[in-house]
Amino acid sequence: MNPDHFESPLNALPPVVVALSALIVGLEILFQAGAAGIVGGPAGVGLRLEALNGWAFSPRLMERMFETGTYPPRQLLRLVSYSVLHLSFVHMLFVLVFLLALGKMVAESFAAWAVALLWVVSSVAGALAYTVLLSTDRALVGGYPAVYGLIGAFTFIMWTGLGAMGERRIRAFTLIAFLLGIQLAFGLLFGGGPDWVADLAGFAAGFLLSFVISPGGWGRVMAKLRQR
Repeated sequence: MNPDHFESPLNALPPVVVALSALIVGLEILFQAGAAGIVGGPAGVGLRLEALNGWAFSPRLMERMFETGTYPPRQLLRLVSYSVLHLSFVHMLFVLVFLLALGKMVAESFAAWAVALLWVVSSVAGALAYTVLLSTDRALVGGYPAVYGLIGAFTFIMWTGLGAMGERRIRAFTLIAFLLGIQLAFGLLFGGGPDWVADLAGFAAGFLLSFVISPGGWGRVMAKLRQR
């Protein structure tokens, strides 16, 4: 009998993807347990709300930091912490599916630290775009901007691959066009918030960052600069 026959499919996932997934799922389990009264007693029902109040991204708070020129580290953490919090189990589940699928594909080409950096930078880019380009009091919550950063990295992988084969590189942007089209359709049919701005910024950050953090990327960038 093949000893690998019963090997868990989770073993194929890169550790950085497993760690991010475990954090996201662990928090959601905590919130669900609190809502069921298993954790925190009667006060457990408010665990999710308490976490959102403390760690979701507030564009108004960011604007005040810009105005005053003071940037408390505790509040700056919101630029990333919002990406592991979600409004519901379903909200979390969609992000998790994208993380597992795209995270695995990106991590097969990028180093583990690069995948983690993609998540952080895309989250920050999404939050800053959400603040600068919009005027809203609505908090930003969820891992979509970070996941769109992984989509940006995957698009970069496709873009370079198509270029190497001499094919049209524009085809690499099919996935992001499809996803944004679905998001627009849902927004028109059911109403939606301005979160797509943060998602698109996350995608752009992930795609552009990949030029530097992909294998050999920094060397290619430096070579281009020397040519100038």
